[in-house]
Amino acid sequence: MSSAKTSLSTRLLRSLRIVRFLFTALWRLHKIDSDNPIQRGRVINAIGALGLQILNVKLEFDHNETAAGDPAKPDNGRGMLIVANHVSWLDIFVLATLYPCSFIGMQEIKRWPVIGTVARNAGTVFINRKNRKDIDPINAAIAASLEKSQSVAFFPEARTSDGNGVLPFKAALFQSAINANAPIQPVALRYYDANGQRTTRVTFDDVNLLQSFWRIISMPEIRVRVDCCQHIFPQDHPEADRFLLKDLAEQAICEKVYADSPLPHPADTEINTVSDRPVA
Repeated sequence: MSSAKTSLSTRLLRSLRIVRFLFTALWRLHKIDSDNPIQRGRVINAIGALGLQILNVKLEFDHNETAAGDPAKPDNGRGMLIVANHVSWLDIFVLATLYPCSFIGMQEIKRWPVIGTVARNAGTVFINRKNRKDIDPINAAIAASLEKSQSVAFFPEARTSDGNGVLPFKAALFQSAINANAPIQPVALRYYDANGQRTTRVTFDDVNLLQSFWRIISMPEIRVRVDCCQHIFPQDHPEADRFLLKDLAEQAICEKVYADSPLPHPADTEINTVSDRPVA
């Protein structure tokens, strides 16, 4: 792990720029037309890119990947269900930069003054965390967005890891891709320091959000390796349920995340749809 840190003045400057950035982002999202997905997408892309720029976060891709691995949307009239491993709050900026997508949010946010309006204008799909077993309304809301050609992103691990591995995926929200006949885009995220070494300093798995923010602004540079894996089309697996689609996405992301991880690949723990079916 790199011990290099930015100066205190740099950290303070970044903090001030982030505060200004957040107010600007809130204003821009507040002003957009909630019924104009193209405008919303452009604003979301711009906000994500600016956030990464302020924090000196660089995106890296494997130029040897095929076109199917590029962050592009298949031309099938549907949005994409974008799923990624969850390491840091930076993940949201990364995905927003690549895809004009909305995210999954708590239902309570919908009632918040100003913030609720901003979230609605950003196309947020709200879920009721107090009734997590009742997934049908959640999947219906996501499927409705996908059918309108609006992509939705979520993190199927349901919480952050340290980035060196992948936590077991939850299958519940993969049903929305089946309901909407929409493609699934698995995205693997790996974080590196300025020296090109895998780093866990960007996570808030072991710290609170404020501590994580201080760690990140203390890093001279952060590099994010983004692997946009092959799309998964539900129609290519006519007998598939949400558990199989979850397995396919999890396996694709695990292959990338563990490729240069200090942790061993859990190859001896085979993911299977039978043993995992009781888990939503």
